[in-house]
Amino acid sequence: MAPSDILELRQVTKEYLGTAAVKDVDFSLRKGEIHAVLGENGAGKSTLTKMIAGAVAPTSGEILLEGKAIRFANPAEALDKGIAMVFQETSLIPTLTVAQNLYLGKERLLNRLRGVYISAQQFFQSLNFDVDPTALVSSLGAAKKQMVEIARAVHFDARIIIFDEPTASLTPEEKYYFFALLRRLKQRGVSIIFISHALEEALDVSDRITVLRDGQHVITADTKELDRDKIIRAMVGRTLSSDLYGHRQSARPYRRKVLSVENLTMGRMVRSTSFSIYAGQITGIFGLVGSGRTETAKVVAGVLKRDLFHGGRIEFEGVPVRFRTPREAVRRGIAYVTEDRKLEGFFETMTIGENIYVNLLGAGKNKTEIVRKSDIIEAGRTWIEALKVRAIGANARVIELSGGNQQKVVIARSLAQVPKLVIFDEPTRGVDVGAIADLHQIINELADSGIAVVVISSYLPEILSLSDRILVARQGRIVEEFSAGEADEERIMYAAVH
Repeated sequence: MAPSDILELRQVTKEYLGTAAVKDVDFSLRKGEIHAVLGENGAGKSTLTKMIAGAVAPTSGEILLEGKAIRFANPAEALDKGIAMVFQETSLIPTLTVAQNLYLGKERLLNRLRGVYISAQQFFQSLNFDVDPTALVSSLGAAKKQMVEIARAVHFDARIIIFDEPTASLTPEEKYYFFALLRRLKQRGVSIIFISHALEEALDVSDRITVLRDGQHVITADTKELDRDKIIRAMVGRTLSSDLYGHRQSARPYRRKVLSVENLTMGRMVRSTSFSIYAGQITGIFGLVGSGRTETAKVVAGVLKRDLFHGGRIEFEGVPVRFRTPREAVRRGIAYVTEDRKLEGFFETMTIGENIYVNLLGAGKNKTEIVRKSDIIEAGRTWIEALKVRAIGANARVIELSGGNQQKVVIARSLAQVPKLVIFDEPTRGVDVGAIADLHQIINELADSGIAVVVISSYLPEILSLSDRILVARQGRIVEEFSAGEADEERIMYAAVH
C-alpha cells in the first residue's frame, strides 16, 4: 500500500450463486483524489463500491483502510469509519422531510424542528442546492432527491465519498455546482470515487480512471494519459465509431398520421400545445427541465389527465381518445417507457420474466388468462436475448440487475405489448456506451418496421442522431419543428431557451 493511499483492495471477488460479479480486482484510492470507475453495465462497478461501503460483503480478498484490514457488516459501520456512499437509486425515507433525512443518524438528544429546518436551509445554500428542507421527500423529483443524497454524504464529514451515477438526474446548471462541490471536497482532503456513464464528465473532473470489464480490472491510469477512444476500447474490448451520435442527414418519409394533439393543456406544465406523430418515423422531443416534455407524454399515455374543460383534443389513429388509465392506452397500442425506472418502470422483487409477462396480461395478449410458468420463463428468455440483458437467467430478480440492465427490462416490458406508438422518455439514461448503440438500433428498427416512435432526450447529440424530425418544447408548448437535415445543436438550443 503506497503512503498516499487511504484505501486499497487486493484480489477482491464477489460471487452470486457461483457467478462472479467482481473477480480478483485490485484497486487503490489516494488521499484527496477523485478516482473515476468506468465500465459497461454489469461490469461490476456498483458491486465493487458497495463492498467498500459495507452494503455487500466480499466473497474473498482483502480491503485495507489506511493500511488496516477491514470488513464491514453494514453501511452504518462503514460510515462510522468515514466512508459514505451516494447510491444510484436513492435510499431516502420518503415519509420524512428533507431536513429529517439530512440529519438522520446524527440527531441531537433534543431538537427544535424550526432550528433543524434553518440549519438545513443554510447547509443546502452553502452547496448551491435549491431544495426546500421542509418538503417531504416523497414530493420531490428525481433530481432533488439526488441533491439530498449528495448533501447527506457531505454532511457526515466522510473521508471517502462514493458517488454512483450522481449526475444522471441533474440539469446542466446543477451539474456545474456539483462538480464545483467535488473540487472543494478534494481541496479539503476528501477522497472521492466517482462512477459515471458520461465519459466526458469523468475525463473533466477525475485525477485517475479505473476501467472494469466483465467484473475484472482492465486498466488504471492518470486521467491525462487517457481519452474517450482509449476508455471505450478498454470498456468494451473494441473500438466503437466516434460518430455513435452521428447527425442524421436524411429523414424517413411521412406515412399515415398516428397521433394528433391539439391545444393540449394540463395545469401549468402543459399549455395549449399541438403536434402530430407519424408511423414509421422517429420524432425527437427536446426541451430543458420544466419544458413540459414528460408531462405531455404522460397525458398521451394516460398516466396523467389533461384539464377536464379546455384540455384540448387527442386523436389516436383518427379516433378522439381520453384515457383515464395507462391500461386503456396500452390496449389501444400506446407504450410509454418511463424516465424513472425504479419508481415507475418495474416490480423490483419480481423476476425478469414475471415483469414482462405482467405487461402482456395488461395489454390483453393472453386471451385465455391462464398463466403458465413456462410462458413466463419463455417471455423472459426471449427479451433477455433480444435486448442483450446481462442476467443469470429469466428467473433473476430485477433488483439484482445493474441500472442499465434494469432499463433494458423496462424497454422489454413495453415492446412485449406490440405497440403502435412507443414513447421513450430518456431511453439511455444510466446506460453504458456499449449498450447505447444496441438501444439506438432497437429504436431505429421499430421505426423501420412502421411503428411510430417518440424519443424524449436531454442529450442533443442523441436527438440529432435518432430523429427524422425534431420538436422543441419550451414552457409547456411545442414551439419549433426541425427536419433532420436542417437541425443543428445551436438552432435547437436557441429555440429551447428563447
